[in-house]
Amino acid sequence: MTRLSLPSPAKLNLMLHIIGRREDGYHQLQTLFQLLDYGDTLHFEVRNDRQITLNPTLDGVPNDNNLIIKAARLLQSCTTADTDTNQGVDIQLEKILPMGGGLGGGSSNAATTLLALNQLWKLQLTLDQLATIGLQLGADVPVFIRGRSAWAEGIGEQLQAIEIPQAYYLVIKPDCKVTTGEIFSHKQLTRNTSPITMAAVFKQSYHNDCEAIVRQLYPEVNAALNWLNQQLTDKNFARLTGTGACIFASFADLSSAQQILHKLPSDLQGFVAKGMNISPTHQTLKL
Repeated sequence: MTRLSLPSPAKLNLMLHIIGRREDGYHQLQTLFQLLDYGDTLHFEVRNDRQITLNPTLDGVPNDNNLIIKAARLLQSCTTADTDTNQGVDIQLEKILPMGGGLGGGSSNAATTLLALNQLWKLQLTLDQLATIGLQLGADVPVFIRGRSAWAEGIGEQLQAIEIPQAYYLVIKPDCKVTTGEIFSHKQLTRNTSPITMAAVFKQSYHNDCEAIVRQLYPEVNAALNWLNQQLTDKNFARLTGTGACIFASFADLSSAQQILHKLPSDLQGFVAKGMNISPTHQTLKL
């Protein structure tokens, strides 16, 4: 095999609690990762000169800073001593996930790259080994490596696969990009939410501790949340995913989500996706 094309799915944080802060500055989290059947697509073709190329280049993100390139180079550096190959790769990216949206697009791209090159370069690394490598690139990368919707703790890397009841999600992207570092460093951010157990996660109302700060700093997100909440009925309500900027609401059926999507104001972009307990990437690779 010298070529491979794989989906690179989005995720939602159905809830996000910040329960403390470590001495190294990282936050202790509890979150529920929901994978989606919607995302980017990556195409890989092996080359024999150790060169790694990516096309197209993303606006504002030099290739050296792109997590796809970083993932490929890191995998090369971690395995060079164990192989005698000079393999590289040409990567083509079909990007539809917004950057700065809290959907995990960059982390998903990095994880998909590690999974693909593990096969194409015949490295035979386990998912545990790939997750350890991926964690060096970002706390969200391991959930995409393992490919299961999951309950997460620690900085988001302590994962336990979980079956989330099937739902459809309307995801809306306001016209702004939220900087994760800005939110996590904000003095008013809640950092002492009481921990809950995984068993209790479906028995209580979800919330995201970052939402209040993002609403305060980004009026576009605040307006989008207000608009979406006005469209919802019963106990359904709009939520922020991750540190934003994307917001979402869940629905039991596809048509209900699509009805609201068709009402979107012109200044908002959105899509409807089905929640997946197994990543589309892993389904393609039969992992």
